Amino acid sequence: MSTPRKSPKRPAIRTASAPSGRPPSGAGARPADLLVDRLVDRPADDEIWPRVTRELADDLAVDALTRDRAGKAPFDEVARLQEAGLPALLTAPGPNRRGADWRAACAVVREISAADSSVGELLAHHYALSWSSRFFGPLRDAGPAQPTGAARTSATSRTSGASHPPAPELDARTAEERWLLAGGIEPPRNETEPGLTLTPADSGGGWFLDGRRAFASAVTVADRFVVAARPGGTGDLLVVLVDPAGSGVFTDGGTERVGQRLAGAGTVTFDRVPVAPEDVLGVLPHDEHAVAPFTTLAPLALRLLLVQVGLGIAEGALAEARDISRADQAGPGAGGHVGGPSASDGSAPVGTGDDPYLLLAYGELATAAHAAAAVVERATDALTHGLLAGWSLGVEERADIAVLVAAAETVTGRAAVHITTRILELVDGTAGADVRGGGPGFDRFWRNARALTAPTQAAHRLRDIGDHYLNGTHPRLTLLA
Repeated sequence: MSTPRKSPKRPAIRTASAPSGRPPSGAGARPADLLVDRLVDRPADDEIWPRVTRELADDLAVDALTRDRAGKAPFDEVARLQEAGLPALLTAPGPNRRGADWRAACAVVREISAADSSVGELLAHHYALSWSSRFFGPLRDAGPAQPTGAARTSATSRTSGASHPPAPELDARTAEERWLLAGGIEPPRNETEPGLTLTPADSGGGWFLDGRRAFASAVTVADRFVVAARPGGTGDLLVVLVDPAGSGVFTDGGTERVGQRLAGAGTVTFDRVPVAPEDVLGVLPHDEHAVAPFTTLAPLALRLLLVQVGLGIAEGALAEARDISRADQAGPGAGGHVGGPSASDGSAPVGTGDDPYLLLAYGELATAAHAAAAVVERATDALTHGLLAGWSLGVEERADIAVLVAAAETVTGRAAVHITTRILELVDGTAGADVRGGGPGFDRFWRNARALTAPTQAAHRLRDIGDHYLNGTHPRLTLLA
């Protein structure tokens, strides 16, 4: 049953020792707030971010199985993310900002997903949505590399003629307010789907938002929703920012899922929700020929971040299985040393990995993971360069990025399902893998991989790749993820 969304009371955030940085700005600030403040002031390429990510991943891995079995709304997981400062990581360069790039964001999502892929998916959607105003928003400066006309219609011109100063970019606002974002900007897949609609307010400008949409993450824990809605049911889509705690917003966590149970998927109903003019982030043109190539990087960015989640699942499952197999091969005589005692010449531990079939299996799985990682890295580099190009990005460059992302999606999806399926066979019967004895519960990796990859049509991706390779055809400039 849908219920009005209220601002939840999240669990108390555990304090942590803050790295060296500027002194606290307020005597009454909470320890966790001071930690985030100090982290935010560190440059993105500083070694602090990999360390913070690694520590959070280790923390999530400790009770990942317990939380997965409980299947509760991810309030505690969001608190841990906020404590680490990771939702504020991906911010464009500027005064007092880290300027983290998409490589850093992808690396964070991948490592977090190896420990808990539900949290990784939640963070992936947040990062993609945080750049909505950059992909769709009104122009800030009129430069030669920026398109004009229908391709970049100002959203503020659609708010009852009112004039409002441009708001800060959403990623900057998200970092400053420490928001967690959820929602989706994809238009309806066909004209028969009503989607979300906007009705002009009677006075004072702005809109009223109505409709119902299902979202993949953070429905019950988000601080703001980013959604696309159609004014009057026709024409271009407007991307708007909505407060979940506002009047007329009803959330439904949905039924229990097979996998990605802690991502917080569910349905949101909007019933005459007021949208202020300054909360209109941008425009999605109805005519795909009017869409700038840079704008169409938005769904590619989300897809690549979700690919990082899938790769993290495969790598996390493989690492867990390796530890179990090492402990099982070492046997009770290992004296607590994983891998057993060393051989007399020091070349290898005695009793470790002496089964040729086990070696063959792990060799196959490790190769599949390495191959997927190589394809993903190439797609990540291409997308990062495309985002840096901004509005000067051309159609050819965008087509190359789309093909690389599709290839990464296909290869990684197949690898994740294959690796997690095969691992269930490899660890079957080993003492350390028994969930009743405190083992990691390897079925969750398989369930998460299946739930994450099920919506993807691999055949469609491969067809687009083949058409581009054989005929030089460009993938459509579509905004569908």
